[in-house]
Amino acid sequence: MTVPGPVVPDYAGDVLGRVMPAAAATLGVAAHGAPDWGLPTVDRVCVVLVDGLGYDNLADPATRAPFLKGALPGSRVLRAGFPTTTAVSMGSFGTGRPPGEHGLVGYDMLDPARDRILNGLRWAEGVDPVAWQPHPTVFGALDAAQVPSFRLGPDRFESSGLTEAALRGGSFVAATKLPDATRTAAELLHRHERALVYLYWGGVDYNGHTHGWRSRHWRDATAELDRLLAGLHRSLPTGTLLLVTADHGMLDLGHEFRHDLAGTPGLLTGVRHIAGETRCLQLHVEDGATRAVADAFAAEFGEQVWVRTRDEAVADGWFGPVVDERVLPRIGDVLVAAAVTDFGLVDSRVVDRKVLRLIGQHGSLTEPEQRVPFLVFLT
Repeated sequence: MTVPGPVVPDYAGDVLGRVMPAAAATLGVAAHGAPDWGLPTVDRVCVVLVDGLGYDNLADPATRAPFLKGALPGSRVLRAGFPTTTAVSMGSFGTGRPPGEHGLVGYDMLDPARDRILNGLRWAEGVDPVAWQPHPTVFGALDAAQVPSFRLGPDRFESSGLTEAALRGGSFVAATKLPDATRTAAELLHRHERALVYLYWGGVDYNGHTHGWRSRHWRDATAELDRLLAGLHRSLPTGTLLLVTADHGMLDLGHEFRHDLAGTPGLLTGVRHIAGETRCLQLHVEDGATRAVADAFAAEFGEQVWVRTRDEAVADGWFGPVVDERVLPRIGDVLVAAAVTDFGLVDSRVVDRKVLRLIGQHGSLTEPEQRVPFLVFLT
């Protein structure tokens, strides 16, 4: 069997990173990366990002989501960017820039200044999010234009490192439960004659990771989301634009399809740090060991993986057309991305047991992981 090549996004085309600039443009606010997607000019916009709701997951016949699925025919299908993981996608979503520019380049990524791994979701004390990601955000552009904007999500996100890096600007409104979030979104838009509301929801992603996206739990969570978003649409002021998208798709990966590097320690000869995640490792290696490590992984796993050195991945545009000098050392010297849907790499000696138990996975450059919906509703 010949495995198709990696799905490298066209970062100047239909990608997740252009959603917020497009939303700002409908309000007459210019932001970096704004596309010409033919959206109407409006006074109110509500942008909903559903963590983990890939296009293929939503379109599956067993997914119960009549409101969202009703908008799929003729809709724009976006690419998430690389790697297909939340921290990276949020960097693109919030700034309108590819990962090679904003610098959030993995779930786990190397902090070169401290020579240690930084988790993009949990962050770390002493790492300045604004220094890590210095580009202006779309919320900052809305602030400069004096257009009110509001970010709705769990209260723990308000001052998180990822929020400060990727989504700083506007006003944060805590909303832990989805019914509260949708109700608050509608209230805010009724209260303001011109505004943007952004709503994040992670419940679908949580159920996918924990139980698998084909599980009853995931389908129930998606059905509830669909019902509440349909209600939100009905409750928005007339003339409001509702945009729904996601940060990545998801695959179910049984434990039998995960290769544990603890069983083949020789493969890690010359490897100093393992970053990335199960579907896409980023290996930081000793000086002079890059080619040997890349060749060893390619020989061991064959067509199950796409192996690239950092220079090769950058040249191929995996992180975008440009990679800033400050960002380059954060990227692994060797990248090992899953090329087939039933493959992953873990190291049980260092990965948290809770993470090892997760079923739903993402991170690589396959179609199901890359494709995310972009659904447009006008009240």
